[in-house]
This record gives sequence, C-alpha cells and structure tokens, in this order.
Amino acid sequence: MNTSQKIAIIGCGNLGTSIANGLLDQKSFHPQHLHVTKRNPANLLYLQDKGVRVHNDNLIAAQESDIIILGVKPYNVTAILKQIKPVLDPKRQIIISLATGITLEQMYTELDPTTILYRAMPNIAADINESITCICGRNNELKSDELVKSLFDSIGFSITIDENLMEAATVLGACGIAYVLRFMRAMIQGGIQIGFDAKTASQIVNQTVKGAAELMIQKEMHPEEAIDKVTTPKGCTIVGLNEMEHQGFSSAMVRGVLASYEKIAKD
Repeated sequence: MNTSQKIAIIGCGNLGTSIANGLLDQKSFHPQHLHVTKRNPANLLYLQDKGVRVHNDNLIAAQESDIIILGVKPYNVTAILKQIKPVLDPKRQIIISLATGITLEQMYTELDPTTILYRAMPNIAADINESITCICGRNNELKSDELVKSLFDSIGFSITIDENLMEAATVLGACGIAYVLRFMRAMIQGGIQIGFDAKTASQIVNQTVKGAAELMIQKEMHPEEAIDKVTTPKGCTIVGLNEMEHQGFSSAMVRGVLASYEKIAKD
C-alpha cells in the first residue's frame, strides 16, 4: 500500500489491534503514520514503543489521517461519526467501518454525502497477515478501491462484494474463525483421548488444518475431491467421517452458520 498514507484506527479493540499488528509487520509501513485510539488505551501502550501514536483523542486521530478505520462497536458508530464530523474532509479522506450491521446508508446520515465510505470485514488472522477481508463501498473510485484493497491485502487477502452480502461475510469470514478453532479444539481433545499429550496433539492438528486449507487454496480443489483421495474402501477414515455425519456434524455446522446470520439480521 501507499506508505505515505496516514491511518487512524478509532476504537482499537481486538480486531483493530490485529490490523495494527499486521500493518506494523509490513517493512514499508511507517509506525508514526498510525494513530490508534481507545477510551482507555493502557493495553495498547506496547504499540507506542513501536512508534505508533497511542491516545484517546479521536478528533486529533481523524484530523491527521487520510484513512480512518472505525473499529468501534456497532452501537457506537453514529456517536463517533458525530464526534469526528467537524474535522473530516471528504476531499482527502476515506472512512472505513468494521462494524457489523451498520449500513453505508445509516452512516451517511452523519456524513457529507460526497464522503468516500467503505465497510470492511477482516478477521483476527490480520494479526499474522492471513485475514480474508470482504469490502464494499460508495462514492468509491478506482483509486480509492485500489488503496483500500491494498491496505487489507497487506494483512492477508481481500475481495469486493455487494453490500447486501456483508453480514453473510461476517458470519463466514469472521465468525468462521471461531468455528474452525472450535473444530480444532475438539480434534485435539480426541487426539488426547487416543493417546497423545496435549502439546503433541495440538502440533498435529494445527499442521493438519493448515495443510488442508493450503491444499484447497493451491490446488483449487473442492473438499470432497480431496476427501475421496484419503477414503479407502473399508478404511478408518470413512468410518470416522460416517460416524461424524450420523452424529450431525455437517448439519450442526450449517445450523451454526445460519444461527449467527439470523442473530445479525435480527439485531
């Protein structure tokens, strides 16, 4: 991304911190170009040691930045936009909201209608530059699209989607990390039960999951195609898979995805 751009992360919670850490991992990124704010920034002071400007003054952070990332909770978005509106300059700034369920239309009620505004949904793997980020925008142009995409590409991989899919993207890409981690935890527990110590079971499961994901990405395979390669007639793999299906594994996963989506839609 353009290393001259100054960035503010307002309301720097877990997701904002992951983005900050990901940006700081980029050798071309200048830490002094990053503001992070929080009502009580005590747990962010380690970033200050790296050159980041850490404080609780949202007005200063917004005024001095070219890209303003709103990391606050959805119910605080309107209040923060009202607060920083006096120092915003739609001719030079881009605003990006990470809030679930707050539409572009809702945010424009507090913004100049010419403001370049985006919604983005990364996940906590931004911390290690492995996030998948879904993006949509309004008043956007090729230059701003490239800038925002390069920002999130620097912490993983980004794709542009229609706004009506942003809540679905939250479930699949952000909540989805927790689903995978819960699956991994269960797999580790099974490994312990069949004889491994917790550390060894974790090492095996972590690399197995990483290998499975990379196989799908690099080979562009459908999961069932890869499954067919490891299920032999009367073998132990198919017995385990069938038992999981008998216990409702796939159904539980789909129902979990739908439950998370319904929760966002209801709120």
